[in-house]
Amino acid sequence: MTERTEQGGRRAANGGPKAAARNRAAVVAAAREIFAAQGLEAPLSAIARRAGVGQGVLYRHFPDRTAAVAAVLEENVRQIEQAAEAEGATLAGVLGVLTWHLAESAAFIGLLHTDQAGSRSDVRAHALALSERVQRSLRAHLTRDHRLSAGDLELAVAMVSATATGPTHQERERRALAAWRLLGVEVGPVRPFDG
Repeated sequence: MTERTEQGGRRAANGGPKAAARNRAAVVAAAREIFAAQGLEAPLSAIARRAGVGQGVLYRHFPDRTAAVAAVLEENVRQIEQAAEAEGATLAGVLGVLTWHLAESAAFIGLLHTDQAGSRSDVRAHALALSERVQRSLRAHLTRDHRLSAGDLELAVAMVSATATGPTHQERERRALAAWRLLGVEVGPVRPFDG
C-alpha cells in the first residue's frame, strides 16, 4: 500500500518492524562494503545510497560513524564465533573465516590491534572486548599438540592481520595466506561463515 505526498507523487508506506530489520541489515552490509572499499572515513551518505535507504534511515539505526563501524565489527566477530561453535569446527576452519574478514575489512584489522583503538576509553574497551571474543573462539580449537601456544596464536593473528594490506580483497587475502604459510599454520577455506 502506498500513500500520496502533497506533490501528488507516491511514497511507499511504512513497512513496520520487518522493514526496519531489513533496512538495518542492508545498512550493515552496505557499511561493510563501503568501509572495505573506501576506508573508515568514507561518507555515510555513500552507505545510505548503497543500502538503498535515505540518510534519515541510516541515522535512525546508527547515529554516528562509530555506531556504524561498531555494527560491522560486531557482525564480523559474530561470524567468527558462529564458525567456532559450528558442529565439526576446527582451528583451520575458524582461521579461514577470520582470514576472510581480514581481507574484507580494514576496520576488522584495526580491531585486532586494540592498542591503536584511539584514546577514547569507551572505544578502546569495546575494541578489547570484541578482540577477546575472537581470541576465545580461536583458543577453543587450539589443541594441546598444536605447534602454537595460546599466546603465540594471538601474536600470529596480529602479525597476519598486519600483512593483510593491498588495494583489493584478493591481494589482501593472498598476503594473509602467505603470512599464515610462513608461520606454518594451516588455514581452511577463506570465506564468510554461512551457517
